[in-house]
Amino acid sequence: MTSIILRTSTRYMFPPLIVFSVYLLLRGHHFPGGGFVGGLFAGSAFALYALSFSVADARRALRLDPRDITAVGLAIALLSGIPPLFSNHAFLTGTWWEVPLPLGGVLDVGTPLIFDIGVYFVVLGVLLTVVFALGEEK
Repeated sequence: MTSIILRTSTRYMFPPLIVFSVYLLLRGHHFPGGGFVGGLFAGSAFALYALSFSVADARRALRLDPRDITAVGLAIALLSGIPPLFSNHAFLTGTWWEVPLPLGGVLDVGTPLIFDIGVYFVVLGVLLTVVFALGEEK
């Protein structure tokens, strides 16, 4: 596409869209959102980038092959089910740890968040694989 307005607005909107997708990912365990919605939002940001510039430019901005992102996401999601096995719980049972923060306080990190991160990468990778394939089709 050759619209200067679309290209300029995409340049300014791309970073906030990616940050908002991460916000949706991290917020999703207790409120609406999560890995699936965050991955869709990040994928739509890259799809907008591919539409505004080109698929080749979007691939350069991504820096990784979307299929590799999908594989990493699947591995993260599967690995999130292993820690409960060490405490005699079923695979993929939620397990939480208290991580002390450097400035004081405690952060609760759990396997549901790790699973959501894996889902985020799977959705992002699959969506971008489809969008890039459709964009390169002639």
